Amino acid sequence: MRTYFFIIFTVMLLVVSGCISPQFKLFSDSTDPLEEFTLEGEKKGKVLLVSVKGVISDAAEKGMFGSSPSVVQAVVSQLRKAEEDDEIRAVLLKIDSPGGTVTASDILYHEIAAFKKRTGVKVVVAMMSLAASGGYYISLPADFIMAHPTTVTGSVGVIFMQPKVSGLMDKIGLRVEVSKSGKNKDMASPFRQATEEEQEILQGLVDQLAEKFIKLVAKHRNLDRKTLTDISSGRIYLAGEAEQMGLIDQVGYLSDAILKAKSLAGLSEDAKVVVYRRTEYPEDNLYNTSAMKSRGNSFSLINMRFPRDINSLHTGFCYLWRPAGN
Repeated sequence: MRTYFFIIFTVMLLVVSGCISPQFKLFSDSTDPLEEFTLEGEKKGKVLLVSVKGVISDAAEKGMFGSSPSVVQAVVSQLRKAEEDDEIRAVLLKIDSPGGTVTASDILYHEIAAFKKRTGVKVVVAMMSLAASGGYYISLPADFIMAHPTTVTGSVGVIFMQPKVSGLMDKIGLRVEVSKSGKNKDMASPFRQATEEEQEILQGLVDQLAEKFIKLVAKHRNLDRKTLTDISSGRIYLAGEAEQMGLIDQVGYLSDAILKAKSLAGLSEDAKVVVYRRTEYPEDNLYNTSAMKSRGNSFSLINMRFPRDINSLHTGFCYLWRPAGN
């Protein structure tokens, strides 16, 4: 017994002294493999439900007791796994997102389109509360887009976010000295106001990225010029108006989207609906978004992160709708 306590004491001493770096894994995280779970149905053929929730980014999120893959990594890993299963005949993307960075949104658009081309699998989108900007962008390759009756969508366009602290620095007497190789090298610096030339350059980049978005909408949705002009204003729409304009195909519920996916794939109404998760959940169902996060990430003794809105105030081009408080 004394030997047992001595061993425990020695280990604890080494941990405290820094000789051993402990790695405790109390919960599943992104290092665990994805497993398939059936939500409903019994007959042959499968519809894979993939949840796309939150800001679209390629940055992983790490917590005290585990890690969560980025939205891009989470979606792509599920598409890759689906390619290995010949019974997957349709993928239903359940989207609830205000969009995200331009590059992350474009990566997902590309991966979804490439997945369709490689496999011939049907892709259906079910928009939930919000599928705006980048959330709409990644919907475009789908064979069918269905929106919940209360969905907010649209916001087709680009925003360049550029935090400025120069006014605050002037008040408290701080300055930042910069040595640069060219007059535009520190363009978009938060420490000074932009020149007219810089504003023109940045606006030109925004216009080019917006044009790319509009062209993809025109390609996939076959809209007339008047409608394209209207949506290029960047405004948002409720599902009913979005359907009238041709931005989506139908207004309906998640269960309707499931039936549509089965129909497009030639499956029976009792075909299986499956998800990929890293852990099993009791009484699991279509509305569980936990595939995006590990169980452990919802538990924290102390939240060491800044609030999301403050922490995400970085300079960059985004396909993102950012209402107040979002």
